[in-house]
Order: sequence, then C-alpha cells, then structure tokens
Amino acid sequence: MGILGTVTNLQVMEYIAPLILGDLLSLNIMDEDKFNTLDLTPEAYREYKRRHGRHFTKGLCEFAVSLMKREDEQDQPKSIKAMSYREVDRLLNDFGVEVKNAREYDTVFVANMGMADYLADSIPDMEHLARYIKNVIDDPDGYDGIAFNRWFADMCVKRIEVPWEEVM
Repeated sequence: MGILGTVTNLQVMEYIAPLILGDLLSLNIMDEDKFNTLDLTPEAYREYKRRHGRHFTKGLCEFAVSLMKREDEQDQPKSIKAMSYREVDRLLNDFGVEVKNAREYDTVFVANMGMADYLADSIPDMEHLARYIKNVIDDPDGYDGIAFNRWFADMCVKRIEVPWEEVM
C-alpha cells in the first residue's frame, strides 16, 4: 500500500484517463518528480500484468466481450453471441491465417471486437474477419499487447471498473 492508501480501479481510471488521452495539463502536474512518484495502480492490476502481461486471459476476455454490443435492425444496441477460443482457432485454420504475436485469449478478444463492430460492414465476411485478427495483432508498426492496451484505454475513458482479481 502506498502513501495514498487503498484506491479503487475507478479512482485510478479517473487519474489515468487524461494521461492516455495525452492531456497532462488537465492534471495540473508541472513537477515531473511528483508525477513520477505518484502511483495509484491497484495491486490486483499489477499482479495481473505480472502474470499475463498486456494480454487477455479467458476471464478478462469474457468480461470484455460481455460489454460488446452490435446494432440490431432497429439500430438498437444488442449483446453479441461471443465466439469461443475453439471457434476462433477453427476460423483462423480454415482460412490459413497464422497469428504470430498473440498470447492467451488475444485472438478471441479481437475476433469478437471485429464481429461486434465491423462484420458485414468494413469486414464483409468471416475470411476477412480472420485477416482482421492477424492485422490487428501482428501489425508491423504495432507493439506487444496492442489489443489489450487499446481496450484498457477505452475502459479508462468510459470509467468502467475492471474486476482484476476475478479475471486473473
């Protein structure tokens, strides 16, 4: 426990969200030394990252996918029918797509995100969904954990608390 005591994920997200958006001025932190010593990161998040890095576990993937929506015929948000690890693996194999930089459930998260947000629009069919998964995770100018980082930034901006201990 740091000098600030125990803090919630929501408190951390309220602090980190402007950082992710690059808005350091809104924090009124002009002294770099004070900024570098301020640590509001919950222990459960640190433990998650120690164990899994910036990658999706089955539990975190299920949590993330449970929040995904797709518009129905009346333009109303509707929960998606999630693809499983086995279904995503089969999809990638069926179309001969090899994803090199994925770990744990990264491909499953990206597949469901693509299905929720882009399928039948920017992604016309399942073959292109398989290619999309590879393009996101193996992006040549990307970095390790890109899908996790983008998703976590969304959680921070939306102020959605992640149950790190439960998804570990």
